Amino acid sequence: MAISTSSTAGTSEPARIPLESEPDALTIGRRVRHLRTAKGMTLDELGAAIGRAPSQVSMLENGRREPRFAQLQAVARALGASLDDLLSAEPPSRRDALEIELERAQRGPLFSALGLHPVRVGKSLPTDALETIVALQRELARLHTERAATPEEARRANAELRAVMRAQDNHFPELEDTARDLLDGVGHTRGPMSQRVAADLAAHLGFSLHYVHDLPHSTRSVIDLRHHRVYLPSNGMRAASDPRSALLQALASHVLDHQEPRDYAEFLRQRVEANYLSAALLLPERDAVKHLRAAKDEREISVEDLRDAFAVSYETAAHRFTNLATKHLGIPVHFMKIHEAGIIHKAYENDGVRFPSDALGAVEGQYVCRHWTARTVFAVEDRLSPFSQYTDTPSGTYWCTSRVQETADGEFSVSVGVPFAHVKWFRGRETTERTVSRCPDESCCRRPPAVLADRWADQAWPSARPHASMLAAMPVGAFPGVDTTEVYTFLEAHAPTS
Repeated sequence: MAISTSSTAGTSEPARIPLESEPDALTIGRRVRHLRTAKGMTLDELGAAIGRAPSQVSMLENGRREPRFAQLQAVARALGASLDDLLSAEPPSRRDALEIELERAQRGPLFSALGLHPVRVGKSLPTDALETIVALQRELARLHTERAATPEEARRANAELRAVMRAQDNHFPELEDTARDLLDGVGHTRGPMSQRVAADLAAHLGFSLHYVHDLPHSTRSVIDLRHHRVYLPSNGMRAASDPRSALLQALASHVLDHQEPRDYAEFLRQRVEANYLSAALLLPERDAVKHLRAAKDEREISVEDLRDAFAVSYETAAHRFTNLATKHLGIPVHFMKIHEAGIIHKAYENDGVRFPSDALGAVEGQYVCRHWTARTVFAVEDRLSPFSQYTDTPSGTYWCTSRVQETADGEFSVSVGVPFAHVKWFRGRETTERTVSRCPDESCCRRPPAVLADRWADQAWPSARPHASMLAAMPVGAFPGVDTTEVYTFLEAHAPTS
């Protein structure tokens, strides 16, 4: 991922979030198996050669364990092969390619949504049967894609982008470097970024700031590239948002040389990049990591303390924590922003927690279990004190801390959680709040209790309150949701006359 600041660093390639291009565990496993059998080695023999049990070698070959670099080196030596032989993204044979494709499909959300039992992919499965199953799976995926409307395309793009973020542990070093260069350029060395420093950054990049009362309703800011102006809402408008954030996000898109997006996926990537760079400016990596490491040493990590130390919102602090926790603290983490109705608005995880997802793998718009912290927090009367809870789930026990914030669109909870093994580093670990979630088992919270079902089944007819956009296509244009005519009219009205 090559990154620079075109305005300050003197290089030409802007910061970008990369796409995945490395072989996955399934392909690596099949290549290990192919090389082992070609060499005439048994699982026992390879296991003995690398100091691992045969069952562990089997899990590696079946793609059920992510191999470590040192382990791959040992396997390569034992097989008389190179690391390139193991890490090639090309399946070793056509049969292996079919097996990998079927395994991937069976582990994907579309297969899970069908409720079918997975087929055991092994030597006993005839090749012609394997070919037929894979062909059927391809056709099912094709039909599903063909019938998917534009909103489904958006959800698919969201799912793909989240996978990239997970692969990077939501940490992008080049964006961090860009933020550091920008802060150095205005002489900001430490501490929270004031509005004055944000304004200095705009001037450093050649922009003047203009606060207006008639900013287009579909925008948070507008940049006039012809006259080097940034338009922002005047004081008193949209007061719930941090005025620095809107400015920094606008400047970030300019610094990263974002061009008109070609599709919705690129639009999402650009938005994530701008948000990331904005947060990296508000909570610089060096200072934020120093703060968090000191808190970890004291076993007192707190999102509230991070928020207060850098004068940002709780949501910004929680988001930023996900950027730094795994990379610098070795802590896997998950993040959720949930509407009071229980619907996921934003989510990220690299700690194994299982978010509800649709057949496309998208989690946005899905309902979170009623027993998760992100939903139980809405019933807590004390909105000032931090709320923490342990939740036992089918994928493990997780500790989560959560806050509720009010917005024009209703209340949202913002939550950060970690697996039980890592809660020892956090303030709030002593909480006695604990629940059990069996989701996606419908008997957990989706299905009404029997006593209520017996009393009210066939006696109720609720009128649904769907969003107006449920059946509509995504807004057209390069920037979805933005009224371009309104923006151009606004710029024409505010352009300098001289």
